[in-house]
Amino acid sequence: MLDTLIFLLERLFLLAHVKLSSLLPPQAEGSARCEREDPPAAGAQRFQRGDLLEVPRTLFTHFGIYLGENRVAHLIPDVLPALTADARQIQEMVTNTRLLLGVLSKRASVRVDSVEDFAYGARILLNAMDGAVRRGPLPAEEVARRAERLLGGVRYSLLWNNCEHYVTFCRYGSAQSLQTDQVSRARTGAAGGREVGTRTRNTPI
Repeated sequence: MLDTLIFLLERLFLLAHVKLSSLLPPQAEGSARCEREDPPAAGAQRFQRGDLLEVPRTLFTHFGIYLGENRVAHLIPDVLPALTADARQIQEMVTNTRLLLGVLSKRASVRVDSVEDFAYGARILLNAMDGAVRRGPLPAEEVARRAERLLGGVRYSLLWNNCEHYVTFCRYGSAQSLQTDQVSRARTGAAGGREVGTRTRNTPI
């Protein structure tokens, strides 16, 4: 039953991404938005090293760790690291084809992109997960160093190793996905024949 659930969730993600990618306009420079405004001081940075960035989308949410100098580390489905060791090719913007084949082949890449490429025109929530997990965040520099140590190709699983697992491990010291917890609670409620209330959350990638 769990295999069937994972299969359906992966197909839902694929359909959602194909639909959204066909509607999104080309990304303009500086299109990323943030809920925390820049302070008036000249040259002030919008984010701090070690911040957790969250990009809500229609049917899924994407997460990353800010490294400083407009760079974000994030885990994203990507088949290319399994096909080539050419770092220059891998670092190019992940296309829809690469992403979809990554989901199907269960391959992903922990990579660094600009804030603009990471957000793809969506608004960015800053450290919003701090109030949703039990553990407090680790020191900012440790968060960033954890994120940097994990760069490279990894196995991908929508339920067991997605971008939310990556950022929670980096920031809180323990990998978890609130979406996975929600699915588990739903299965437990169904098995017991009773309705279980769950916290609504978009599917992470």
